[in-house]
Parts: sequence; structure tokens; C-alpha cells
Amino acid sequence: QVLLVESGGGSVQSGSSLKLSCTGSGRTFTSYAMAWFRQAPGKEREFVAGINWSSSNSYYADSVKGRFNISRDNTKNSVYLQMDSLKPEDTALYRCAAGDPYYTHTYYNPATWDYWGQGTQVTVSS
Repeated sequence: QVLLVESGGGSVQSGSSLKLSCTGSGRTFTSYAMAWFRQAPGKEREFVAGINWSSSNSYYADSVKGRFNISRDNTKNSVYLQMDSLKPEDTALYRCAAGDPYYTHTYYNPATWDYWGQGTQVTVSS
């Protein structure tokens, strides 16, 4: 069992930066891959970024490549999402997830992930 808690969201202007954090409980945190998803009102949950347990591989949605960076610190049971050059279309509830995706393409599927945090709201105004 892994309990995930996100923080770092807020309301910012377009072009600003935010850094989201997700801290997990449980001794098995380091064995899981981690990901960030987001969901805007009226839209489906969308993959944002994912990282494997050792940080050797990371993956991004095309919409955030070059602007967002995912990282993790296993000594702190934490995963981060640095978001730069934010746009109004980045507005959403951001949730972190823990799981064990076997193939690269499974990172992008919400059904892959076993544990979810409650989320932190990011609002970007123009």
C-alpha cells in the first residue's frame, strides 16, 4: 500500500513556473514507477509525465515536452514535476500515481497505475 500526497499547485500567470511535489508513504515506494496525470473539467484524465524507479527513463506527453521535467528522490520518497512556461491549457487537477508499467506505452494509460494521490490544482491565467 502506498499513500500519495501532492503539493505545490496554485494560480499563476501564463509564462510562470510551478514545481509540484508528491510524497509517498511505505517502504516499497522506491520499487514503483511514478507518473503525473492531469484532468481538466469536462476532459479525460491525461498523462503528463512518467519516470521509472531508477530515474533512468522518463516520458512526456507531447504537449509538455521541453516545458516540464519529472524527477524523483527515492531517499525522500518523492517525485517532482517542474513546470515552466505554463499556458492556460495546462490548467487542471494534477495527480501523481504509482505503479508498475511493463512497457513504455503503458505509462500513458491511467489503468496501469495502482495508487493515486488526491491531486493539487494548477490554474494558469492569460
